[in-house]
Amino acid sequence: MAIKFNETNQTYQVSFHKRHPITRVPVRAARMGIKTKAEAQRVYQQLVLQVEEKLKRVVVPAWIKLVEDFCRASLERGLNKKTIENYYLCLKAHTFEIWGERTIDTITTQEIRELVLVRLANKSVSHQKSLLKFVRGVLTFAFESGLIKSNPTPLMKFRIGDKIKKVLNEVQVKQLLAKAKELNSEWYPHWALALYTGMRNGELYALTWDKVDLNQRTILVSTSWNNVDGFKETKSGDDRMLEIAPTLVTLLEQLKTQQNDSTFVLPRLDKWDKGEQARDLRMFLSGVGLPQIRFHDLRATWATIMLSKGIEPIKVMKMGGWKDIKTMMIYARKAGVDIVGITNVLNFG
Repeated sequence: MAIKFNETNQTYQVSFHKRHPITRVPVRAARMGIKTKAEAQRVYQQLVLQVEEKLKRVVVPAWIKLVEDFCRASLERGLNKKTIENYYLCLKAHTFEIWGERTIDTITTQEIRELVLVRLANKSVSHQKSLLKFVRGVLTFAFESGLIKSNPTPLMKFRIGDKIKKVLNEVQVKQLLAKAKELNSEWYPHWALALYTGMRNGELYALTWDKVDLNQRTILVSTSWNNVDGFKETKSGDDRMLEIAPTLVTLLEQLKTQQNDSTFVLPRLDKWDKGEQARDLRMFLSGVGLPQIRFHDLRATWATIMLSKGIEPIKVMKMGGWKDIKTMMIYARKAGVDIVGITNVLNFG
């Protein structure tokens, strides 16, 4: 027991050190100026616990460190920086305060369940599901790295409805584009291309003229963009070919004439660079008396209008770049395609 009495100042010095069994690195803790031997003995026990905790952290990290290690490892595995950023920001917002410096082997299944259902009770079901997915991903990384004996993340069922955000109908789309053209909105070509092709915002931003064939009326979508990763592959990882609607050809020809020196199809806007496309769209829609939707909902608008006109869901799915037919069925229900004609058999007259 390292308890020493200092004759000079009549106080006790207490210390404890121990080598890590694997790394052999010594860990030491000490206190001075203790007045009584009884207090020194109590302090000694505290120092033993402190040293053991420090030794444990060499092998079993705290939650914050694990999340940071997970993000670094994910980057090395080639995961998109934007995806990693989403993981980190969500976990930081909801878990760092409660789990931050705790060693990961102390996090229990019940705590994770309470985090999702109680602390996030006012959040959407999809947000709760995402957080659980993020926590599971980090703890799976810990398990695969041999840091914990099992993954405590619970299996939980979520009921997520098939609702989608608002979309514009065909009449409203015509009103939007007519007003945007009439008022000479700088966003007119961006909105038009989104509504005619169903392309994602990042795909529109990355679209270059070498991917556009006006003679064959096709667009090759092979690249996307976000403010973290820059230019990258599409969300699905696959290239896809789009057909250019006849009425869109004229707009593209005008853009090509106006932008002789640009490799990009759509004009570069400062607000677009800053990610303000959704806000500007909502402001414009509000100003012309149309329902407010997000920029991303222009894609959903395209899908529902295509389906309402009888285009087969599998074709819409292929052109839109969706991999999941379930997503297409959500749009089909929104467009009313799945119920068209079913009342024709009714005749109560």
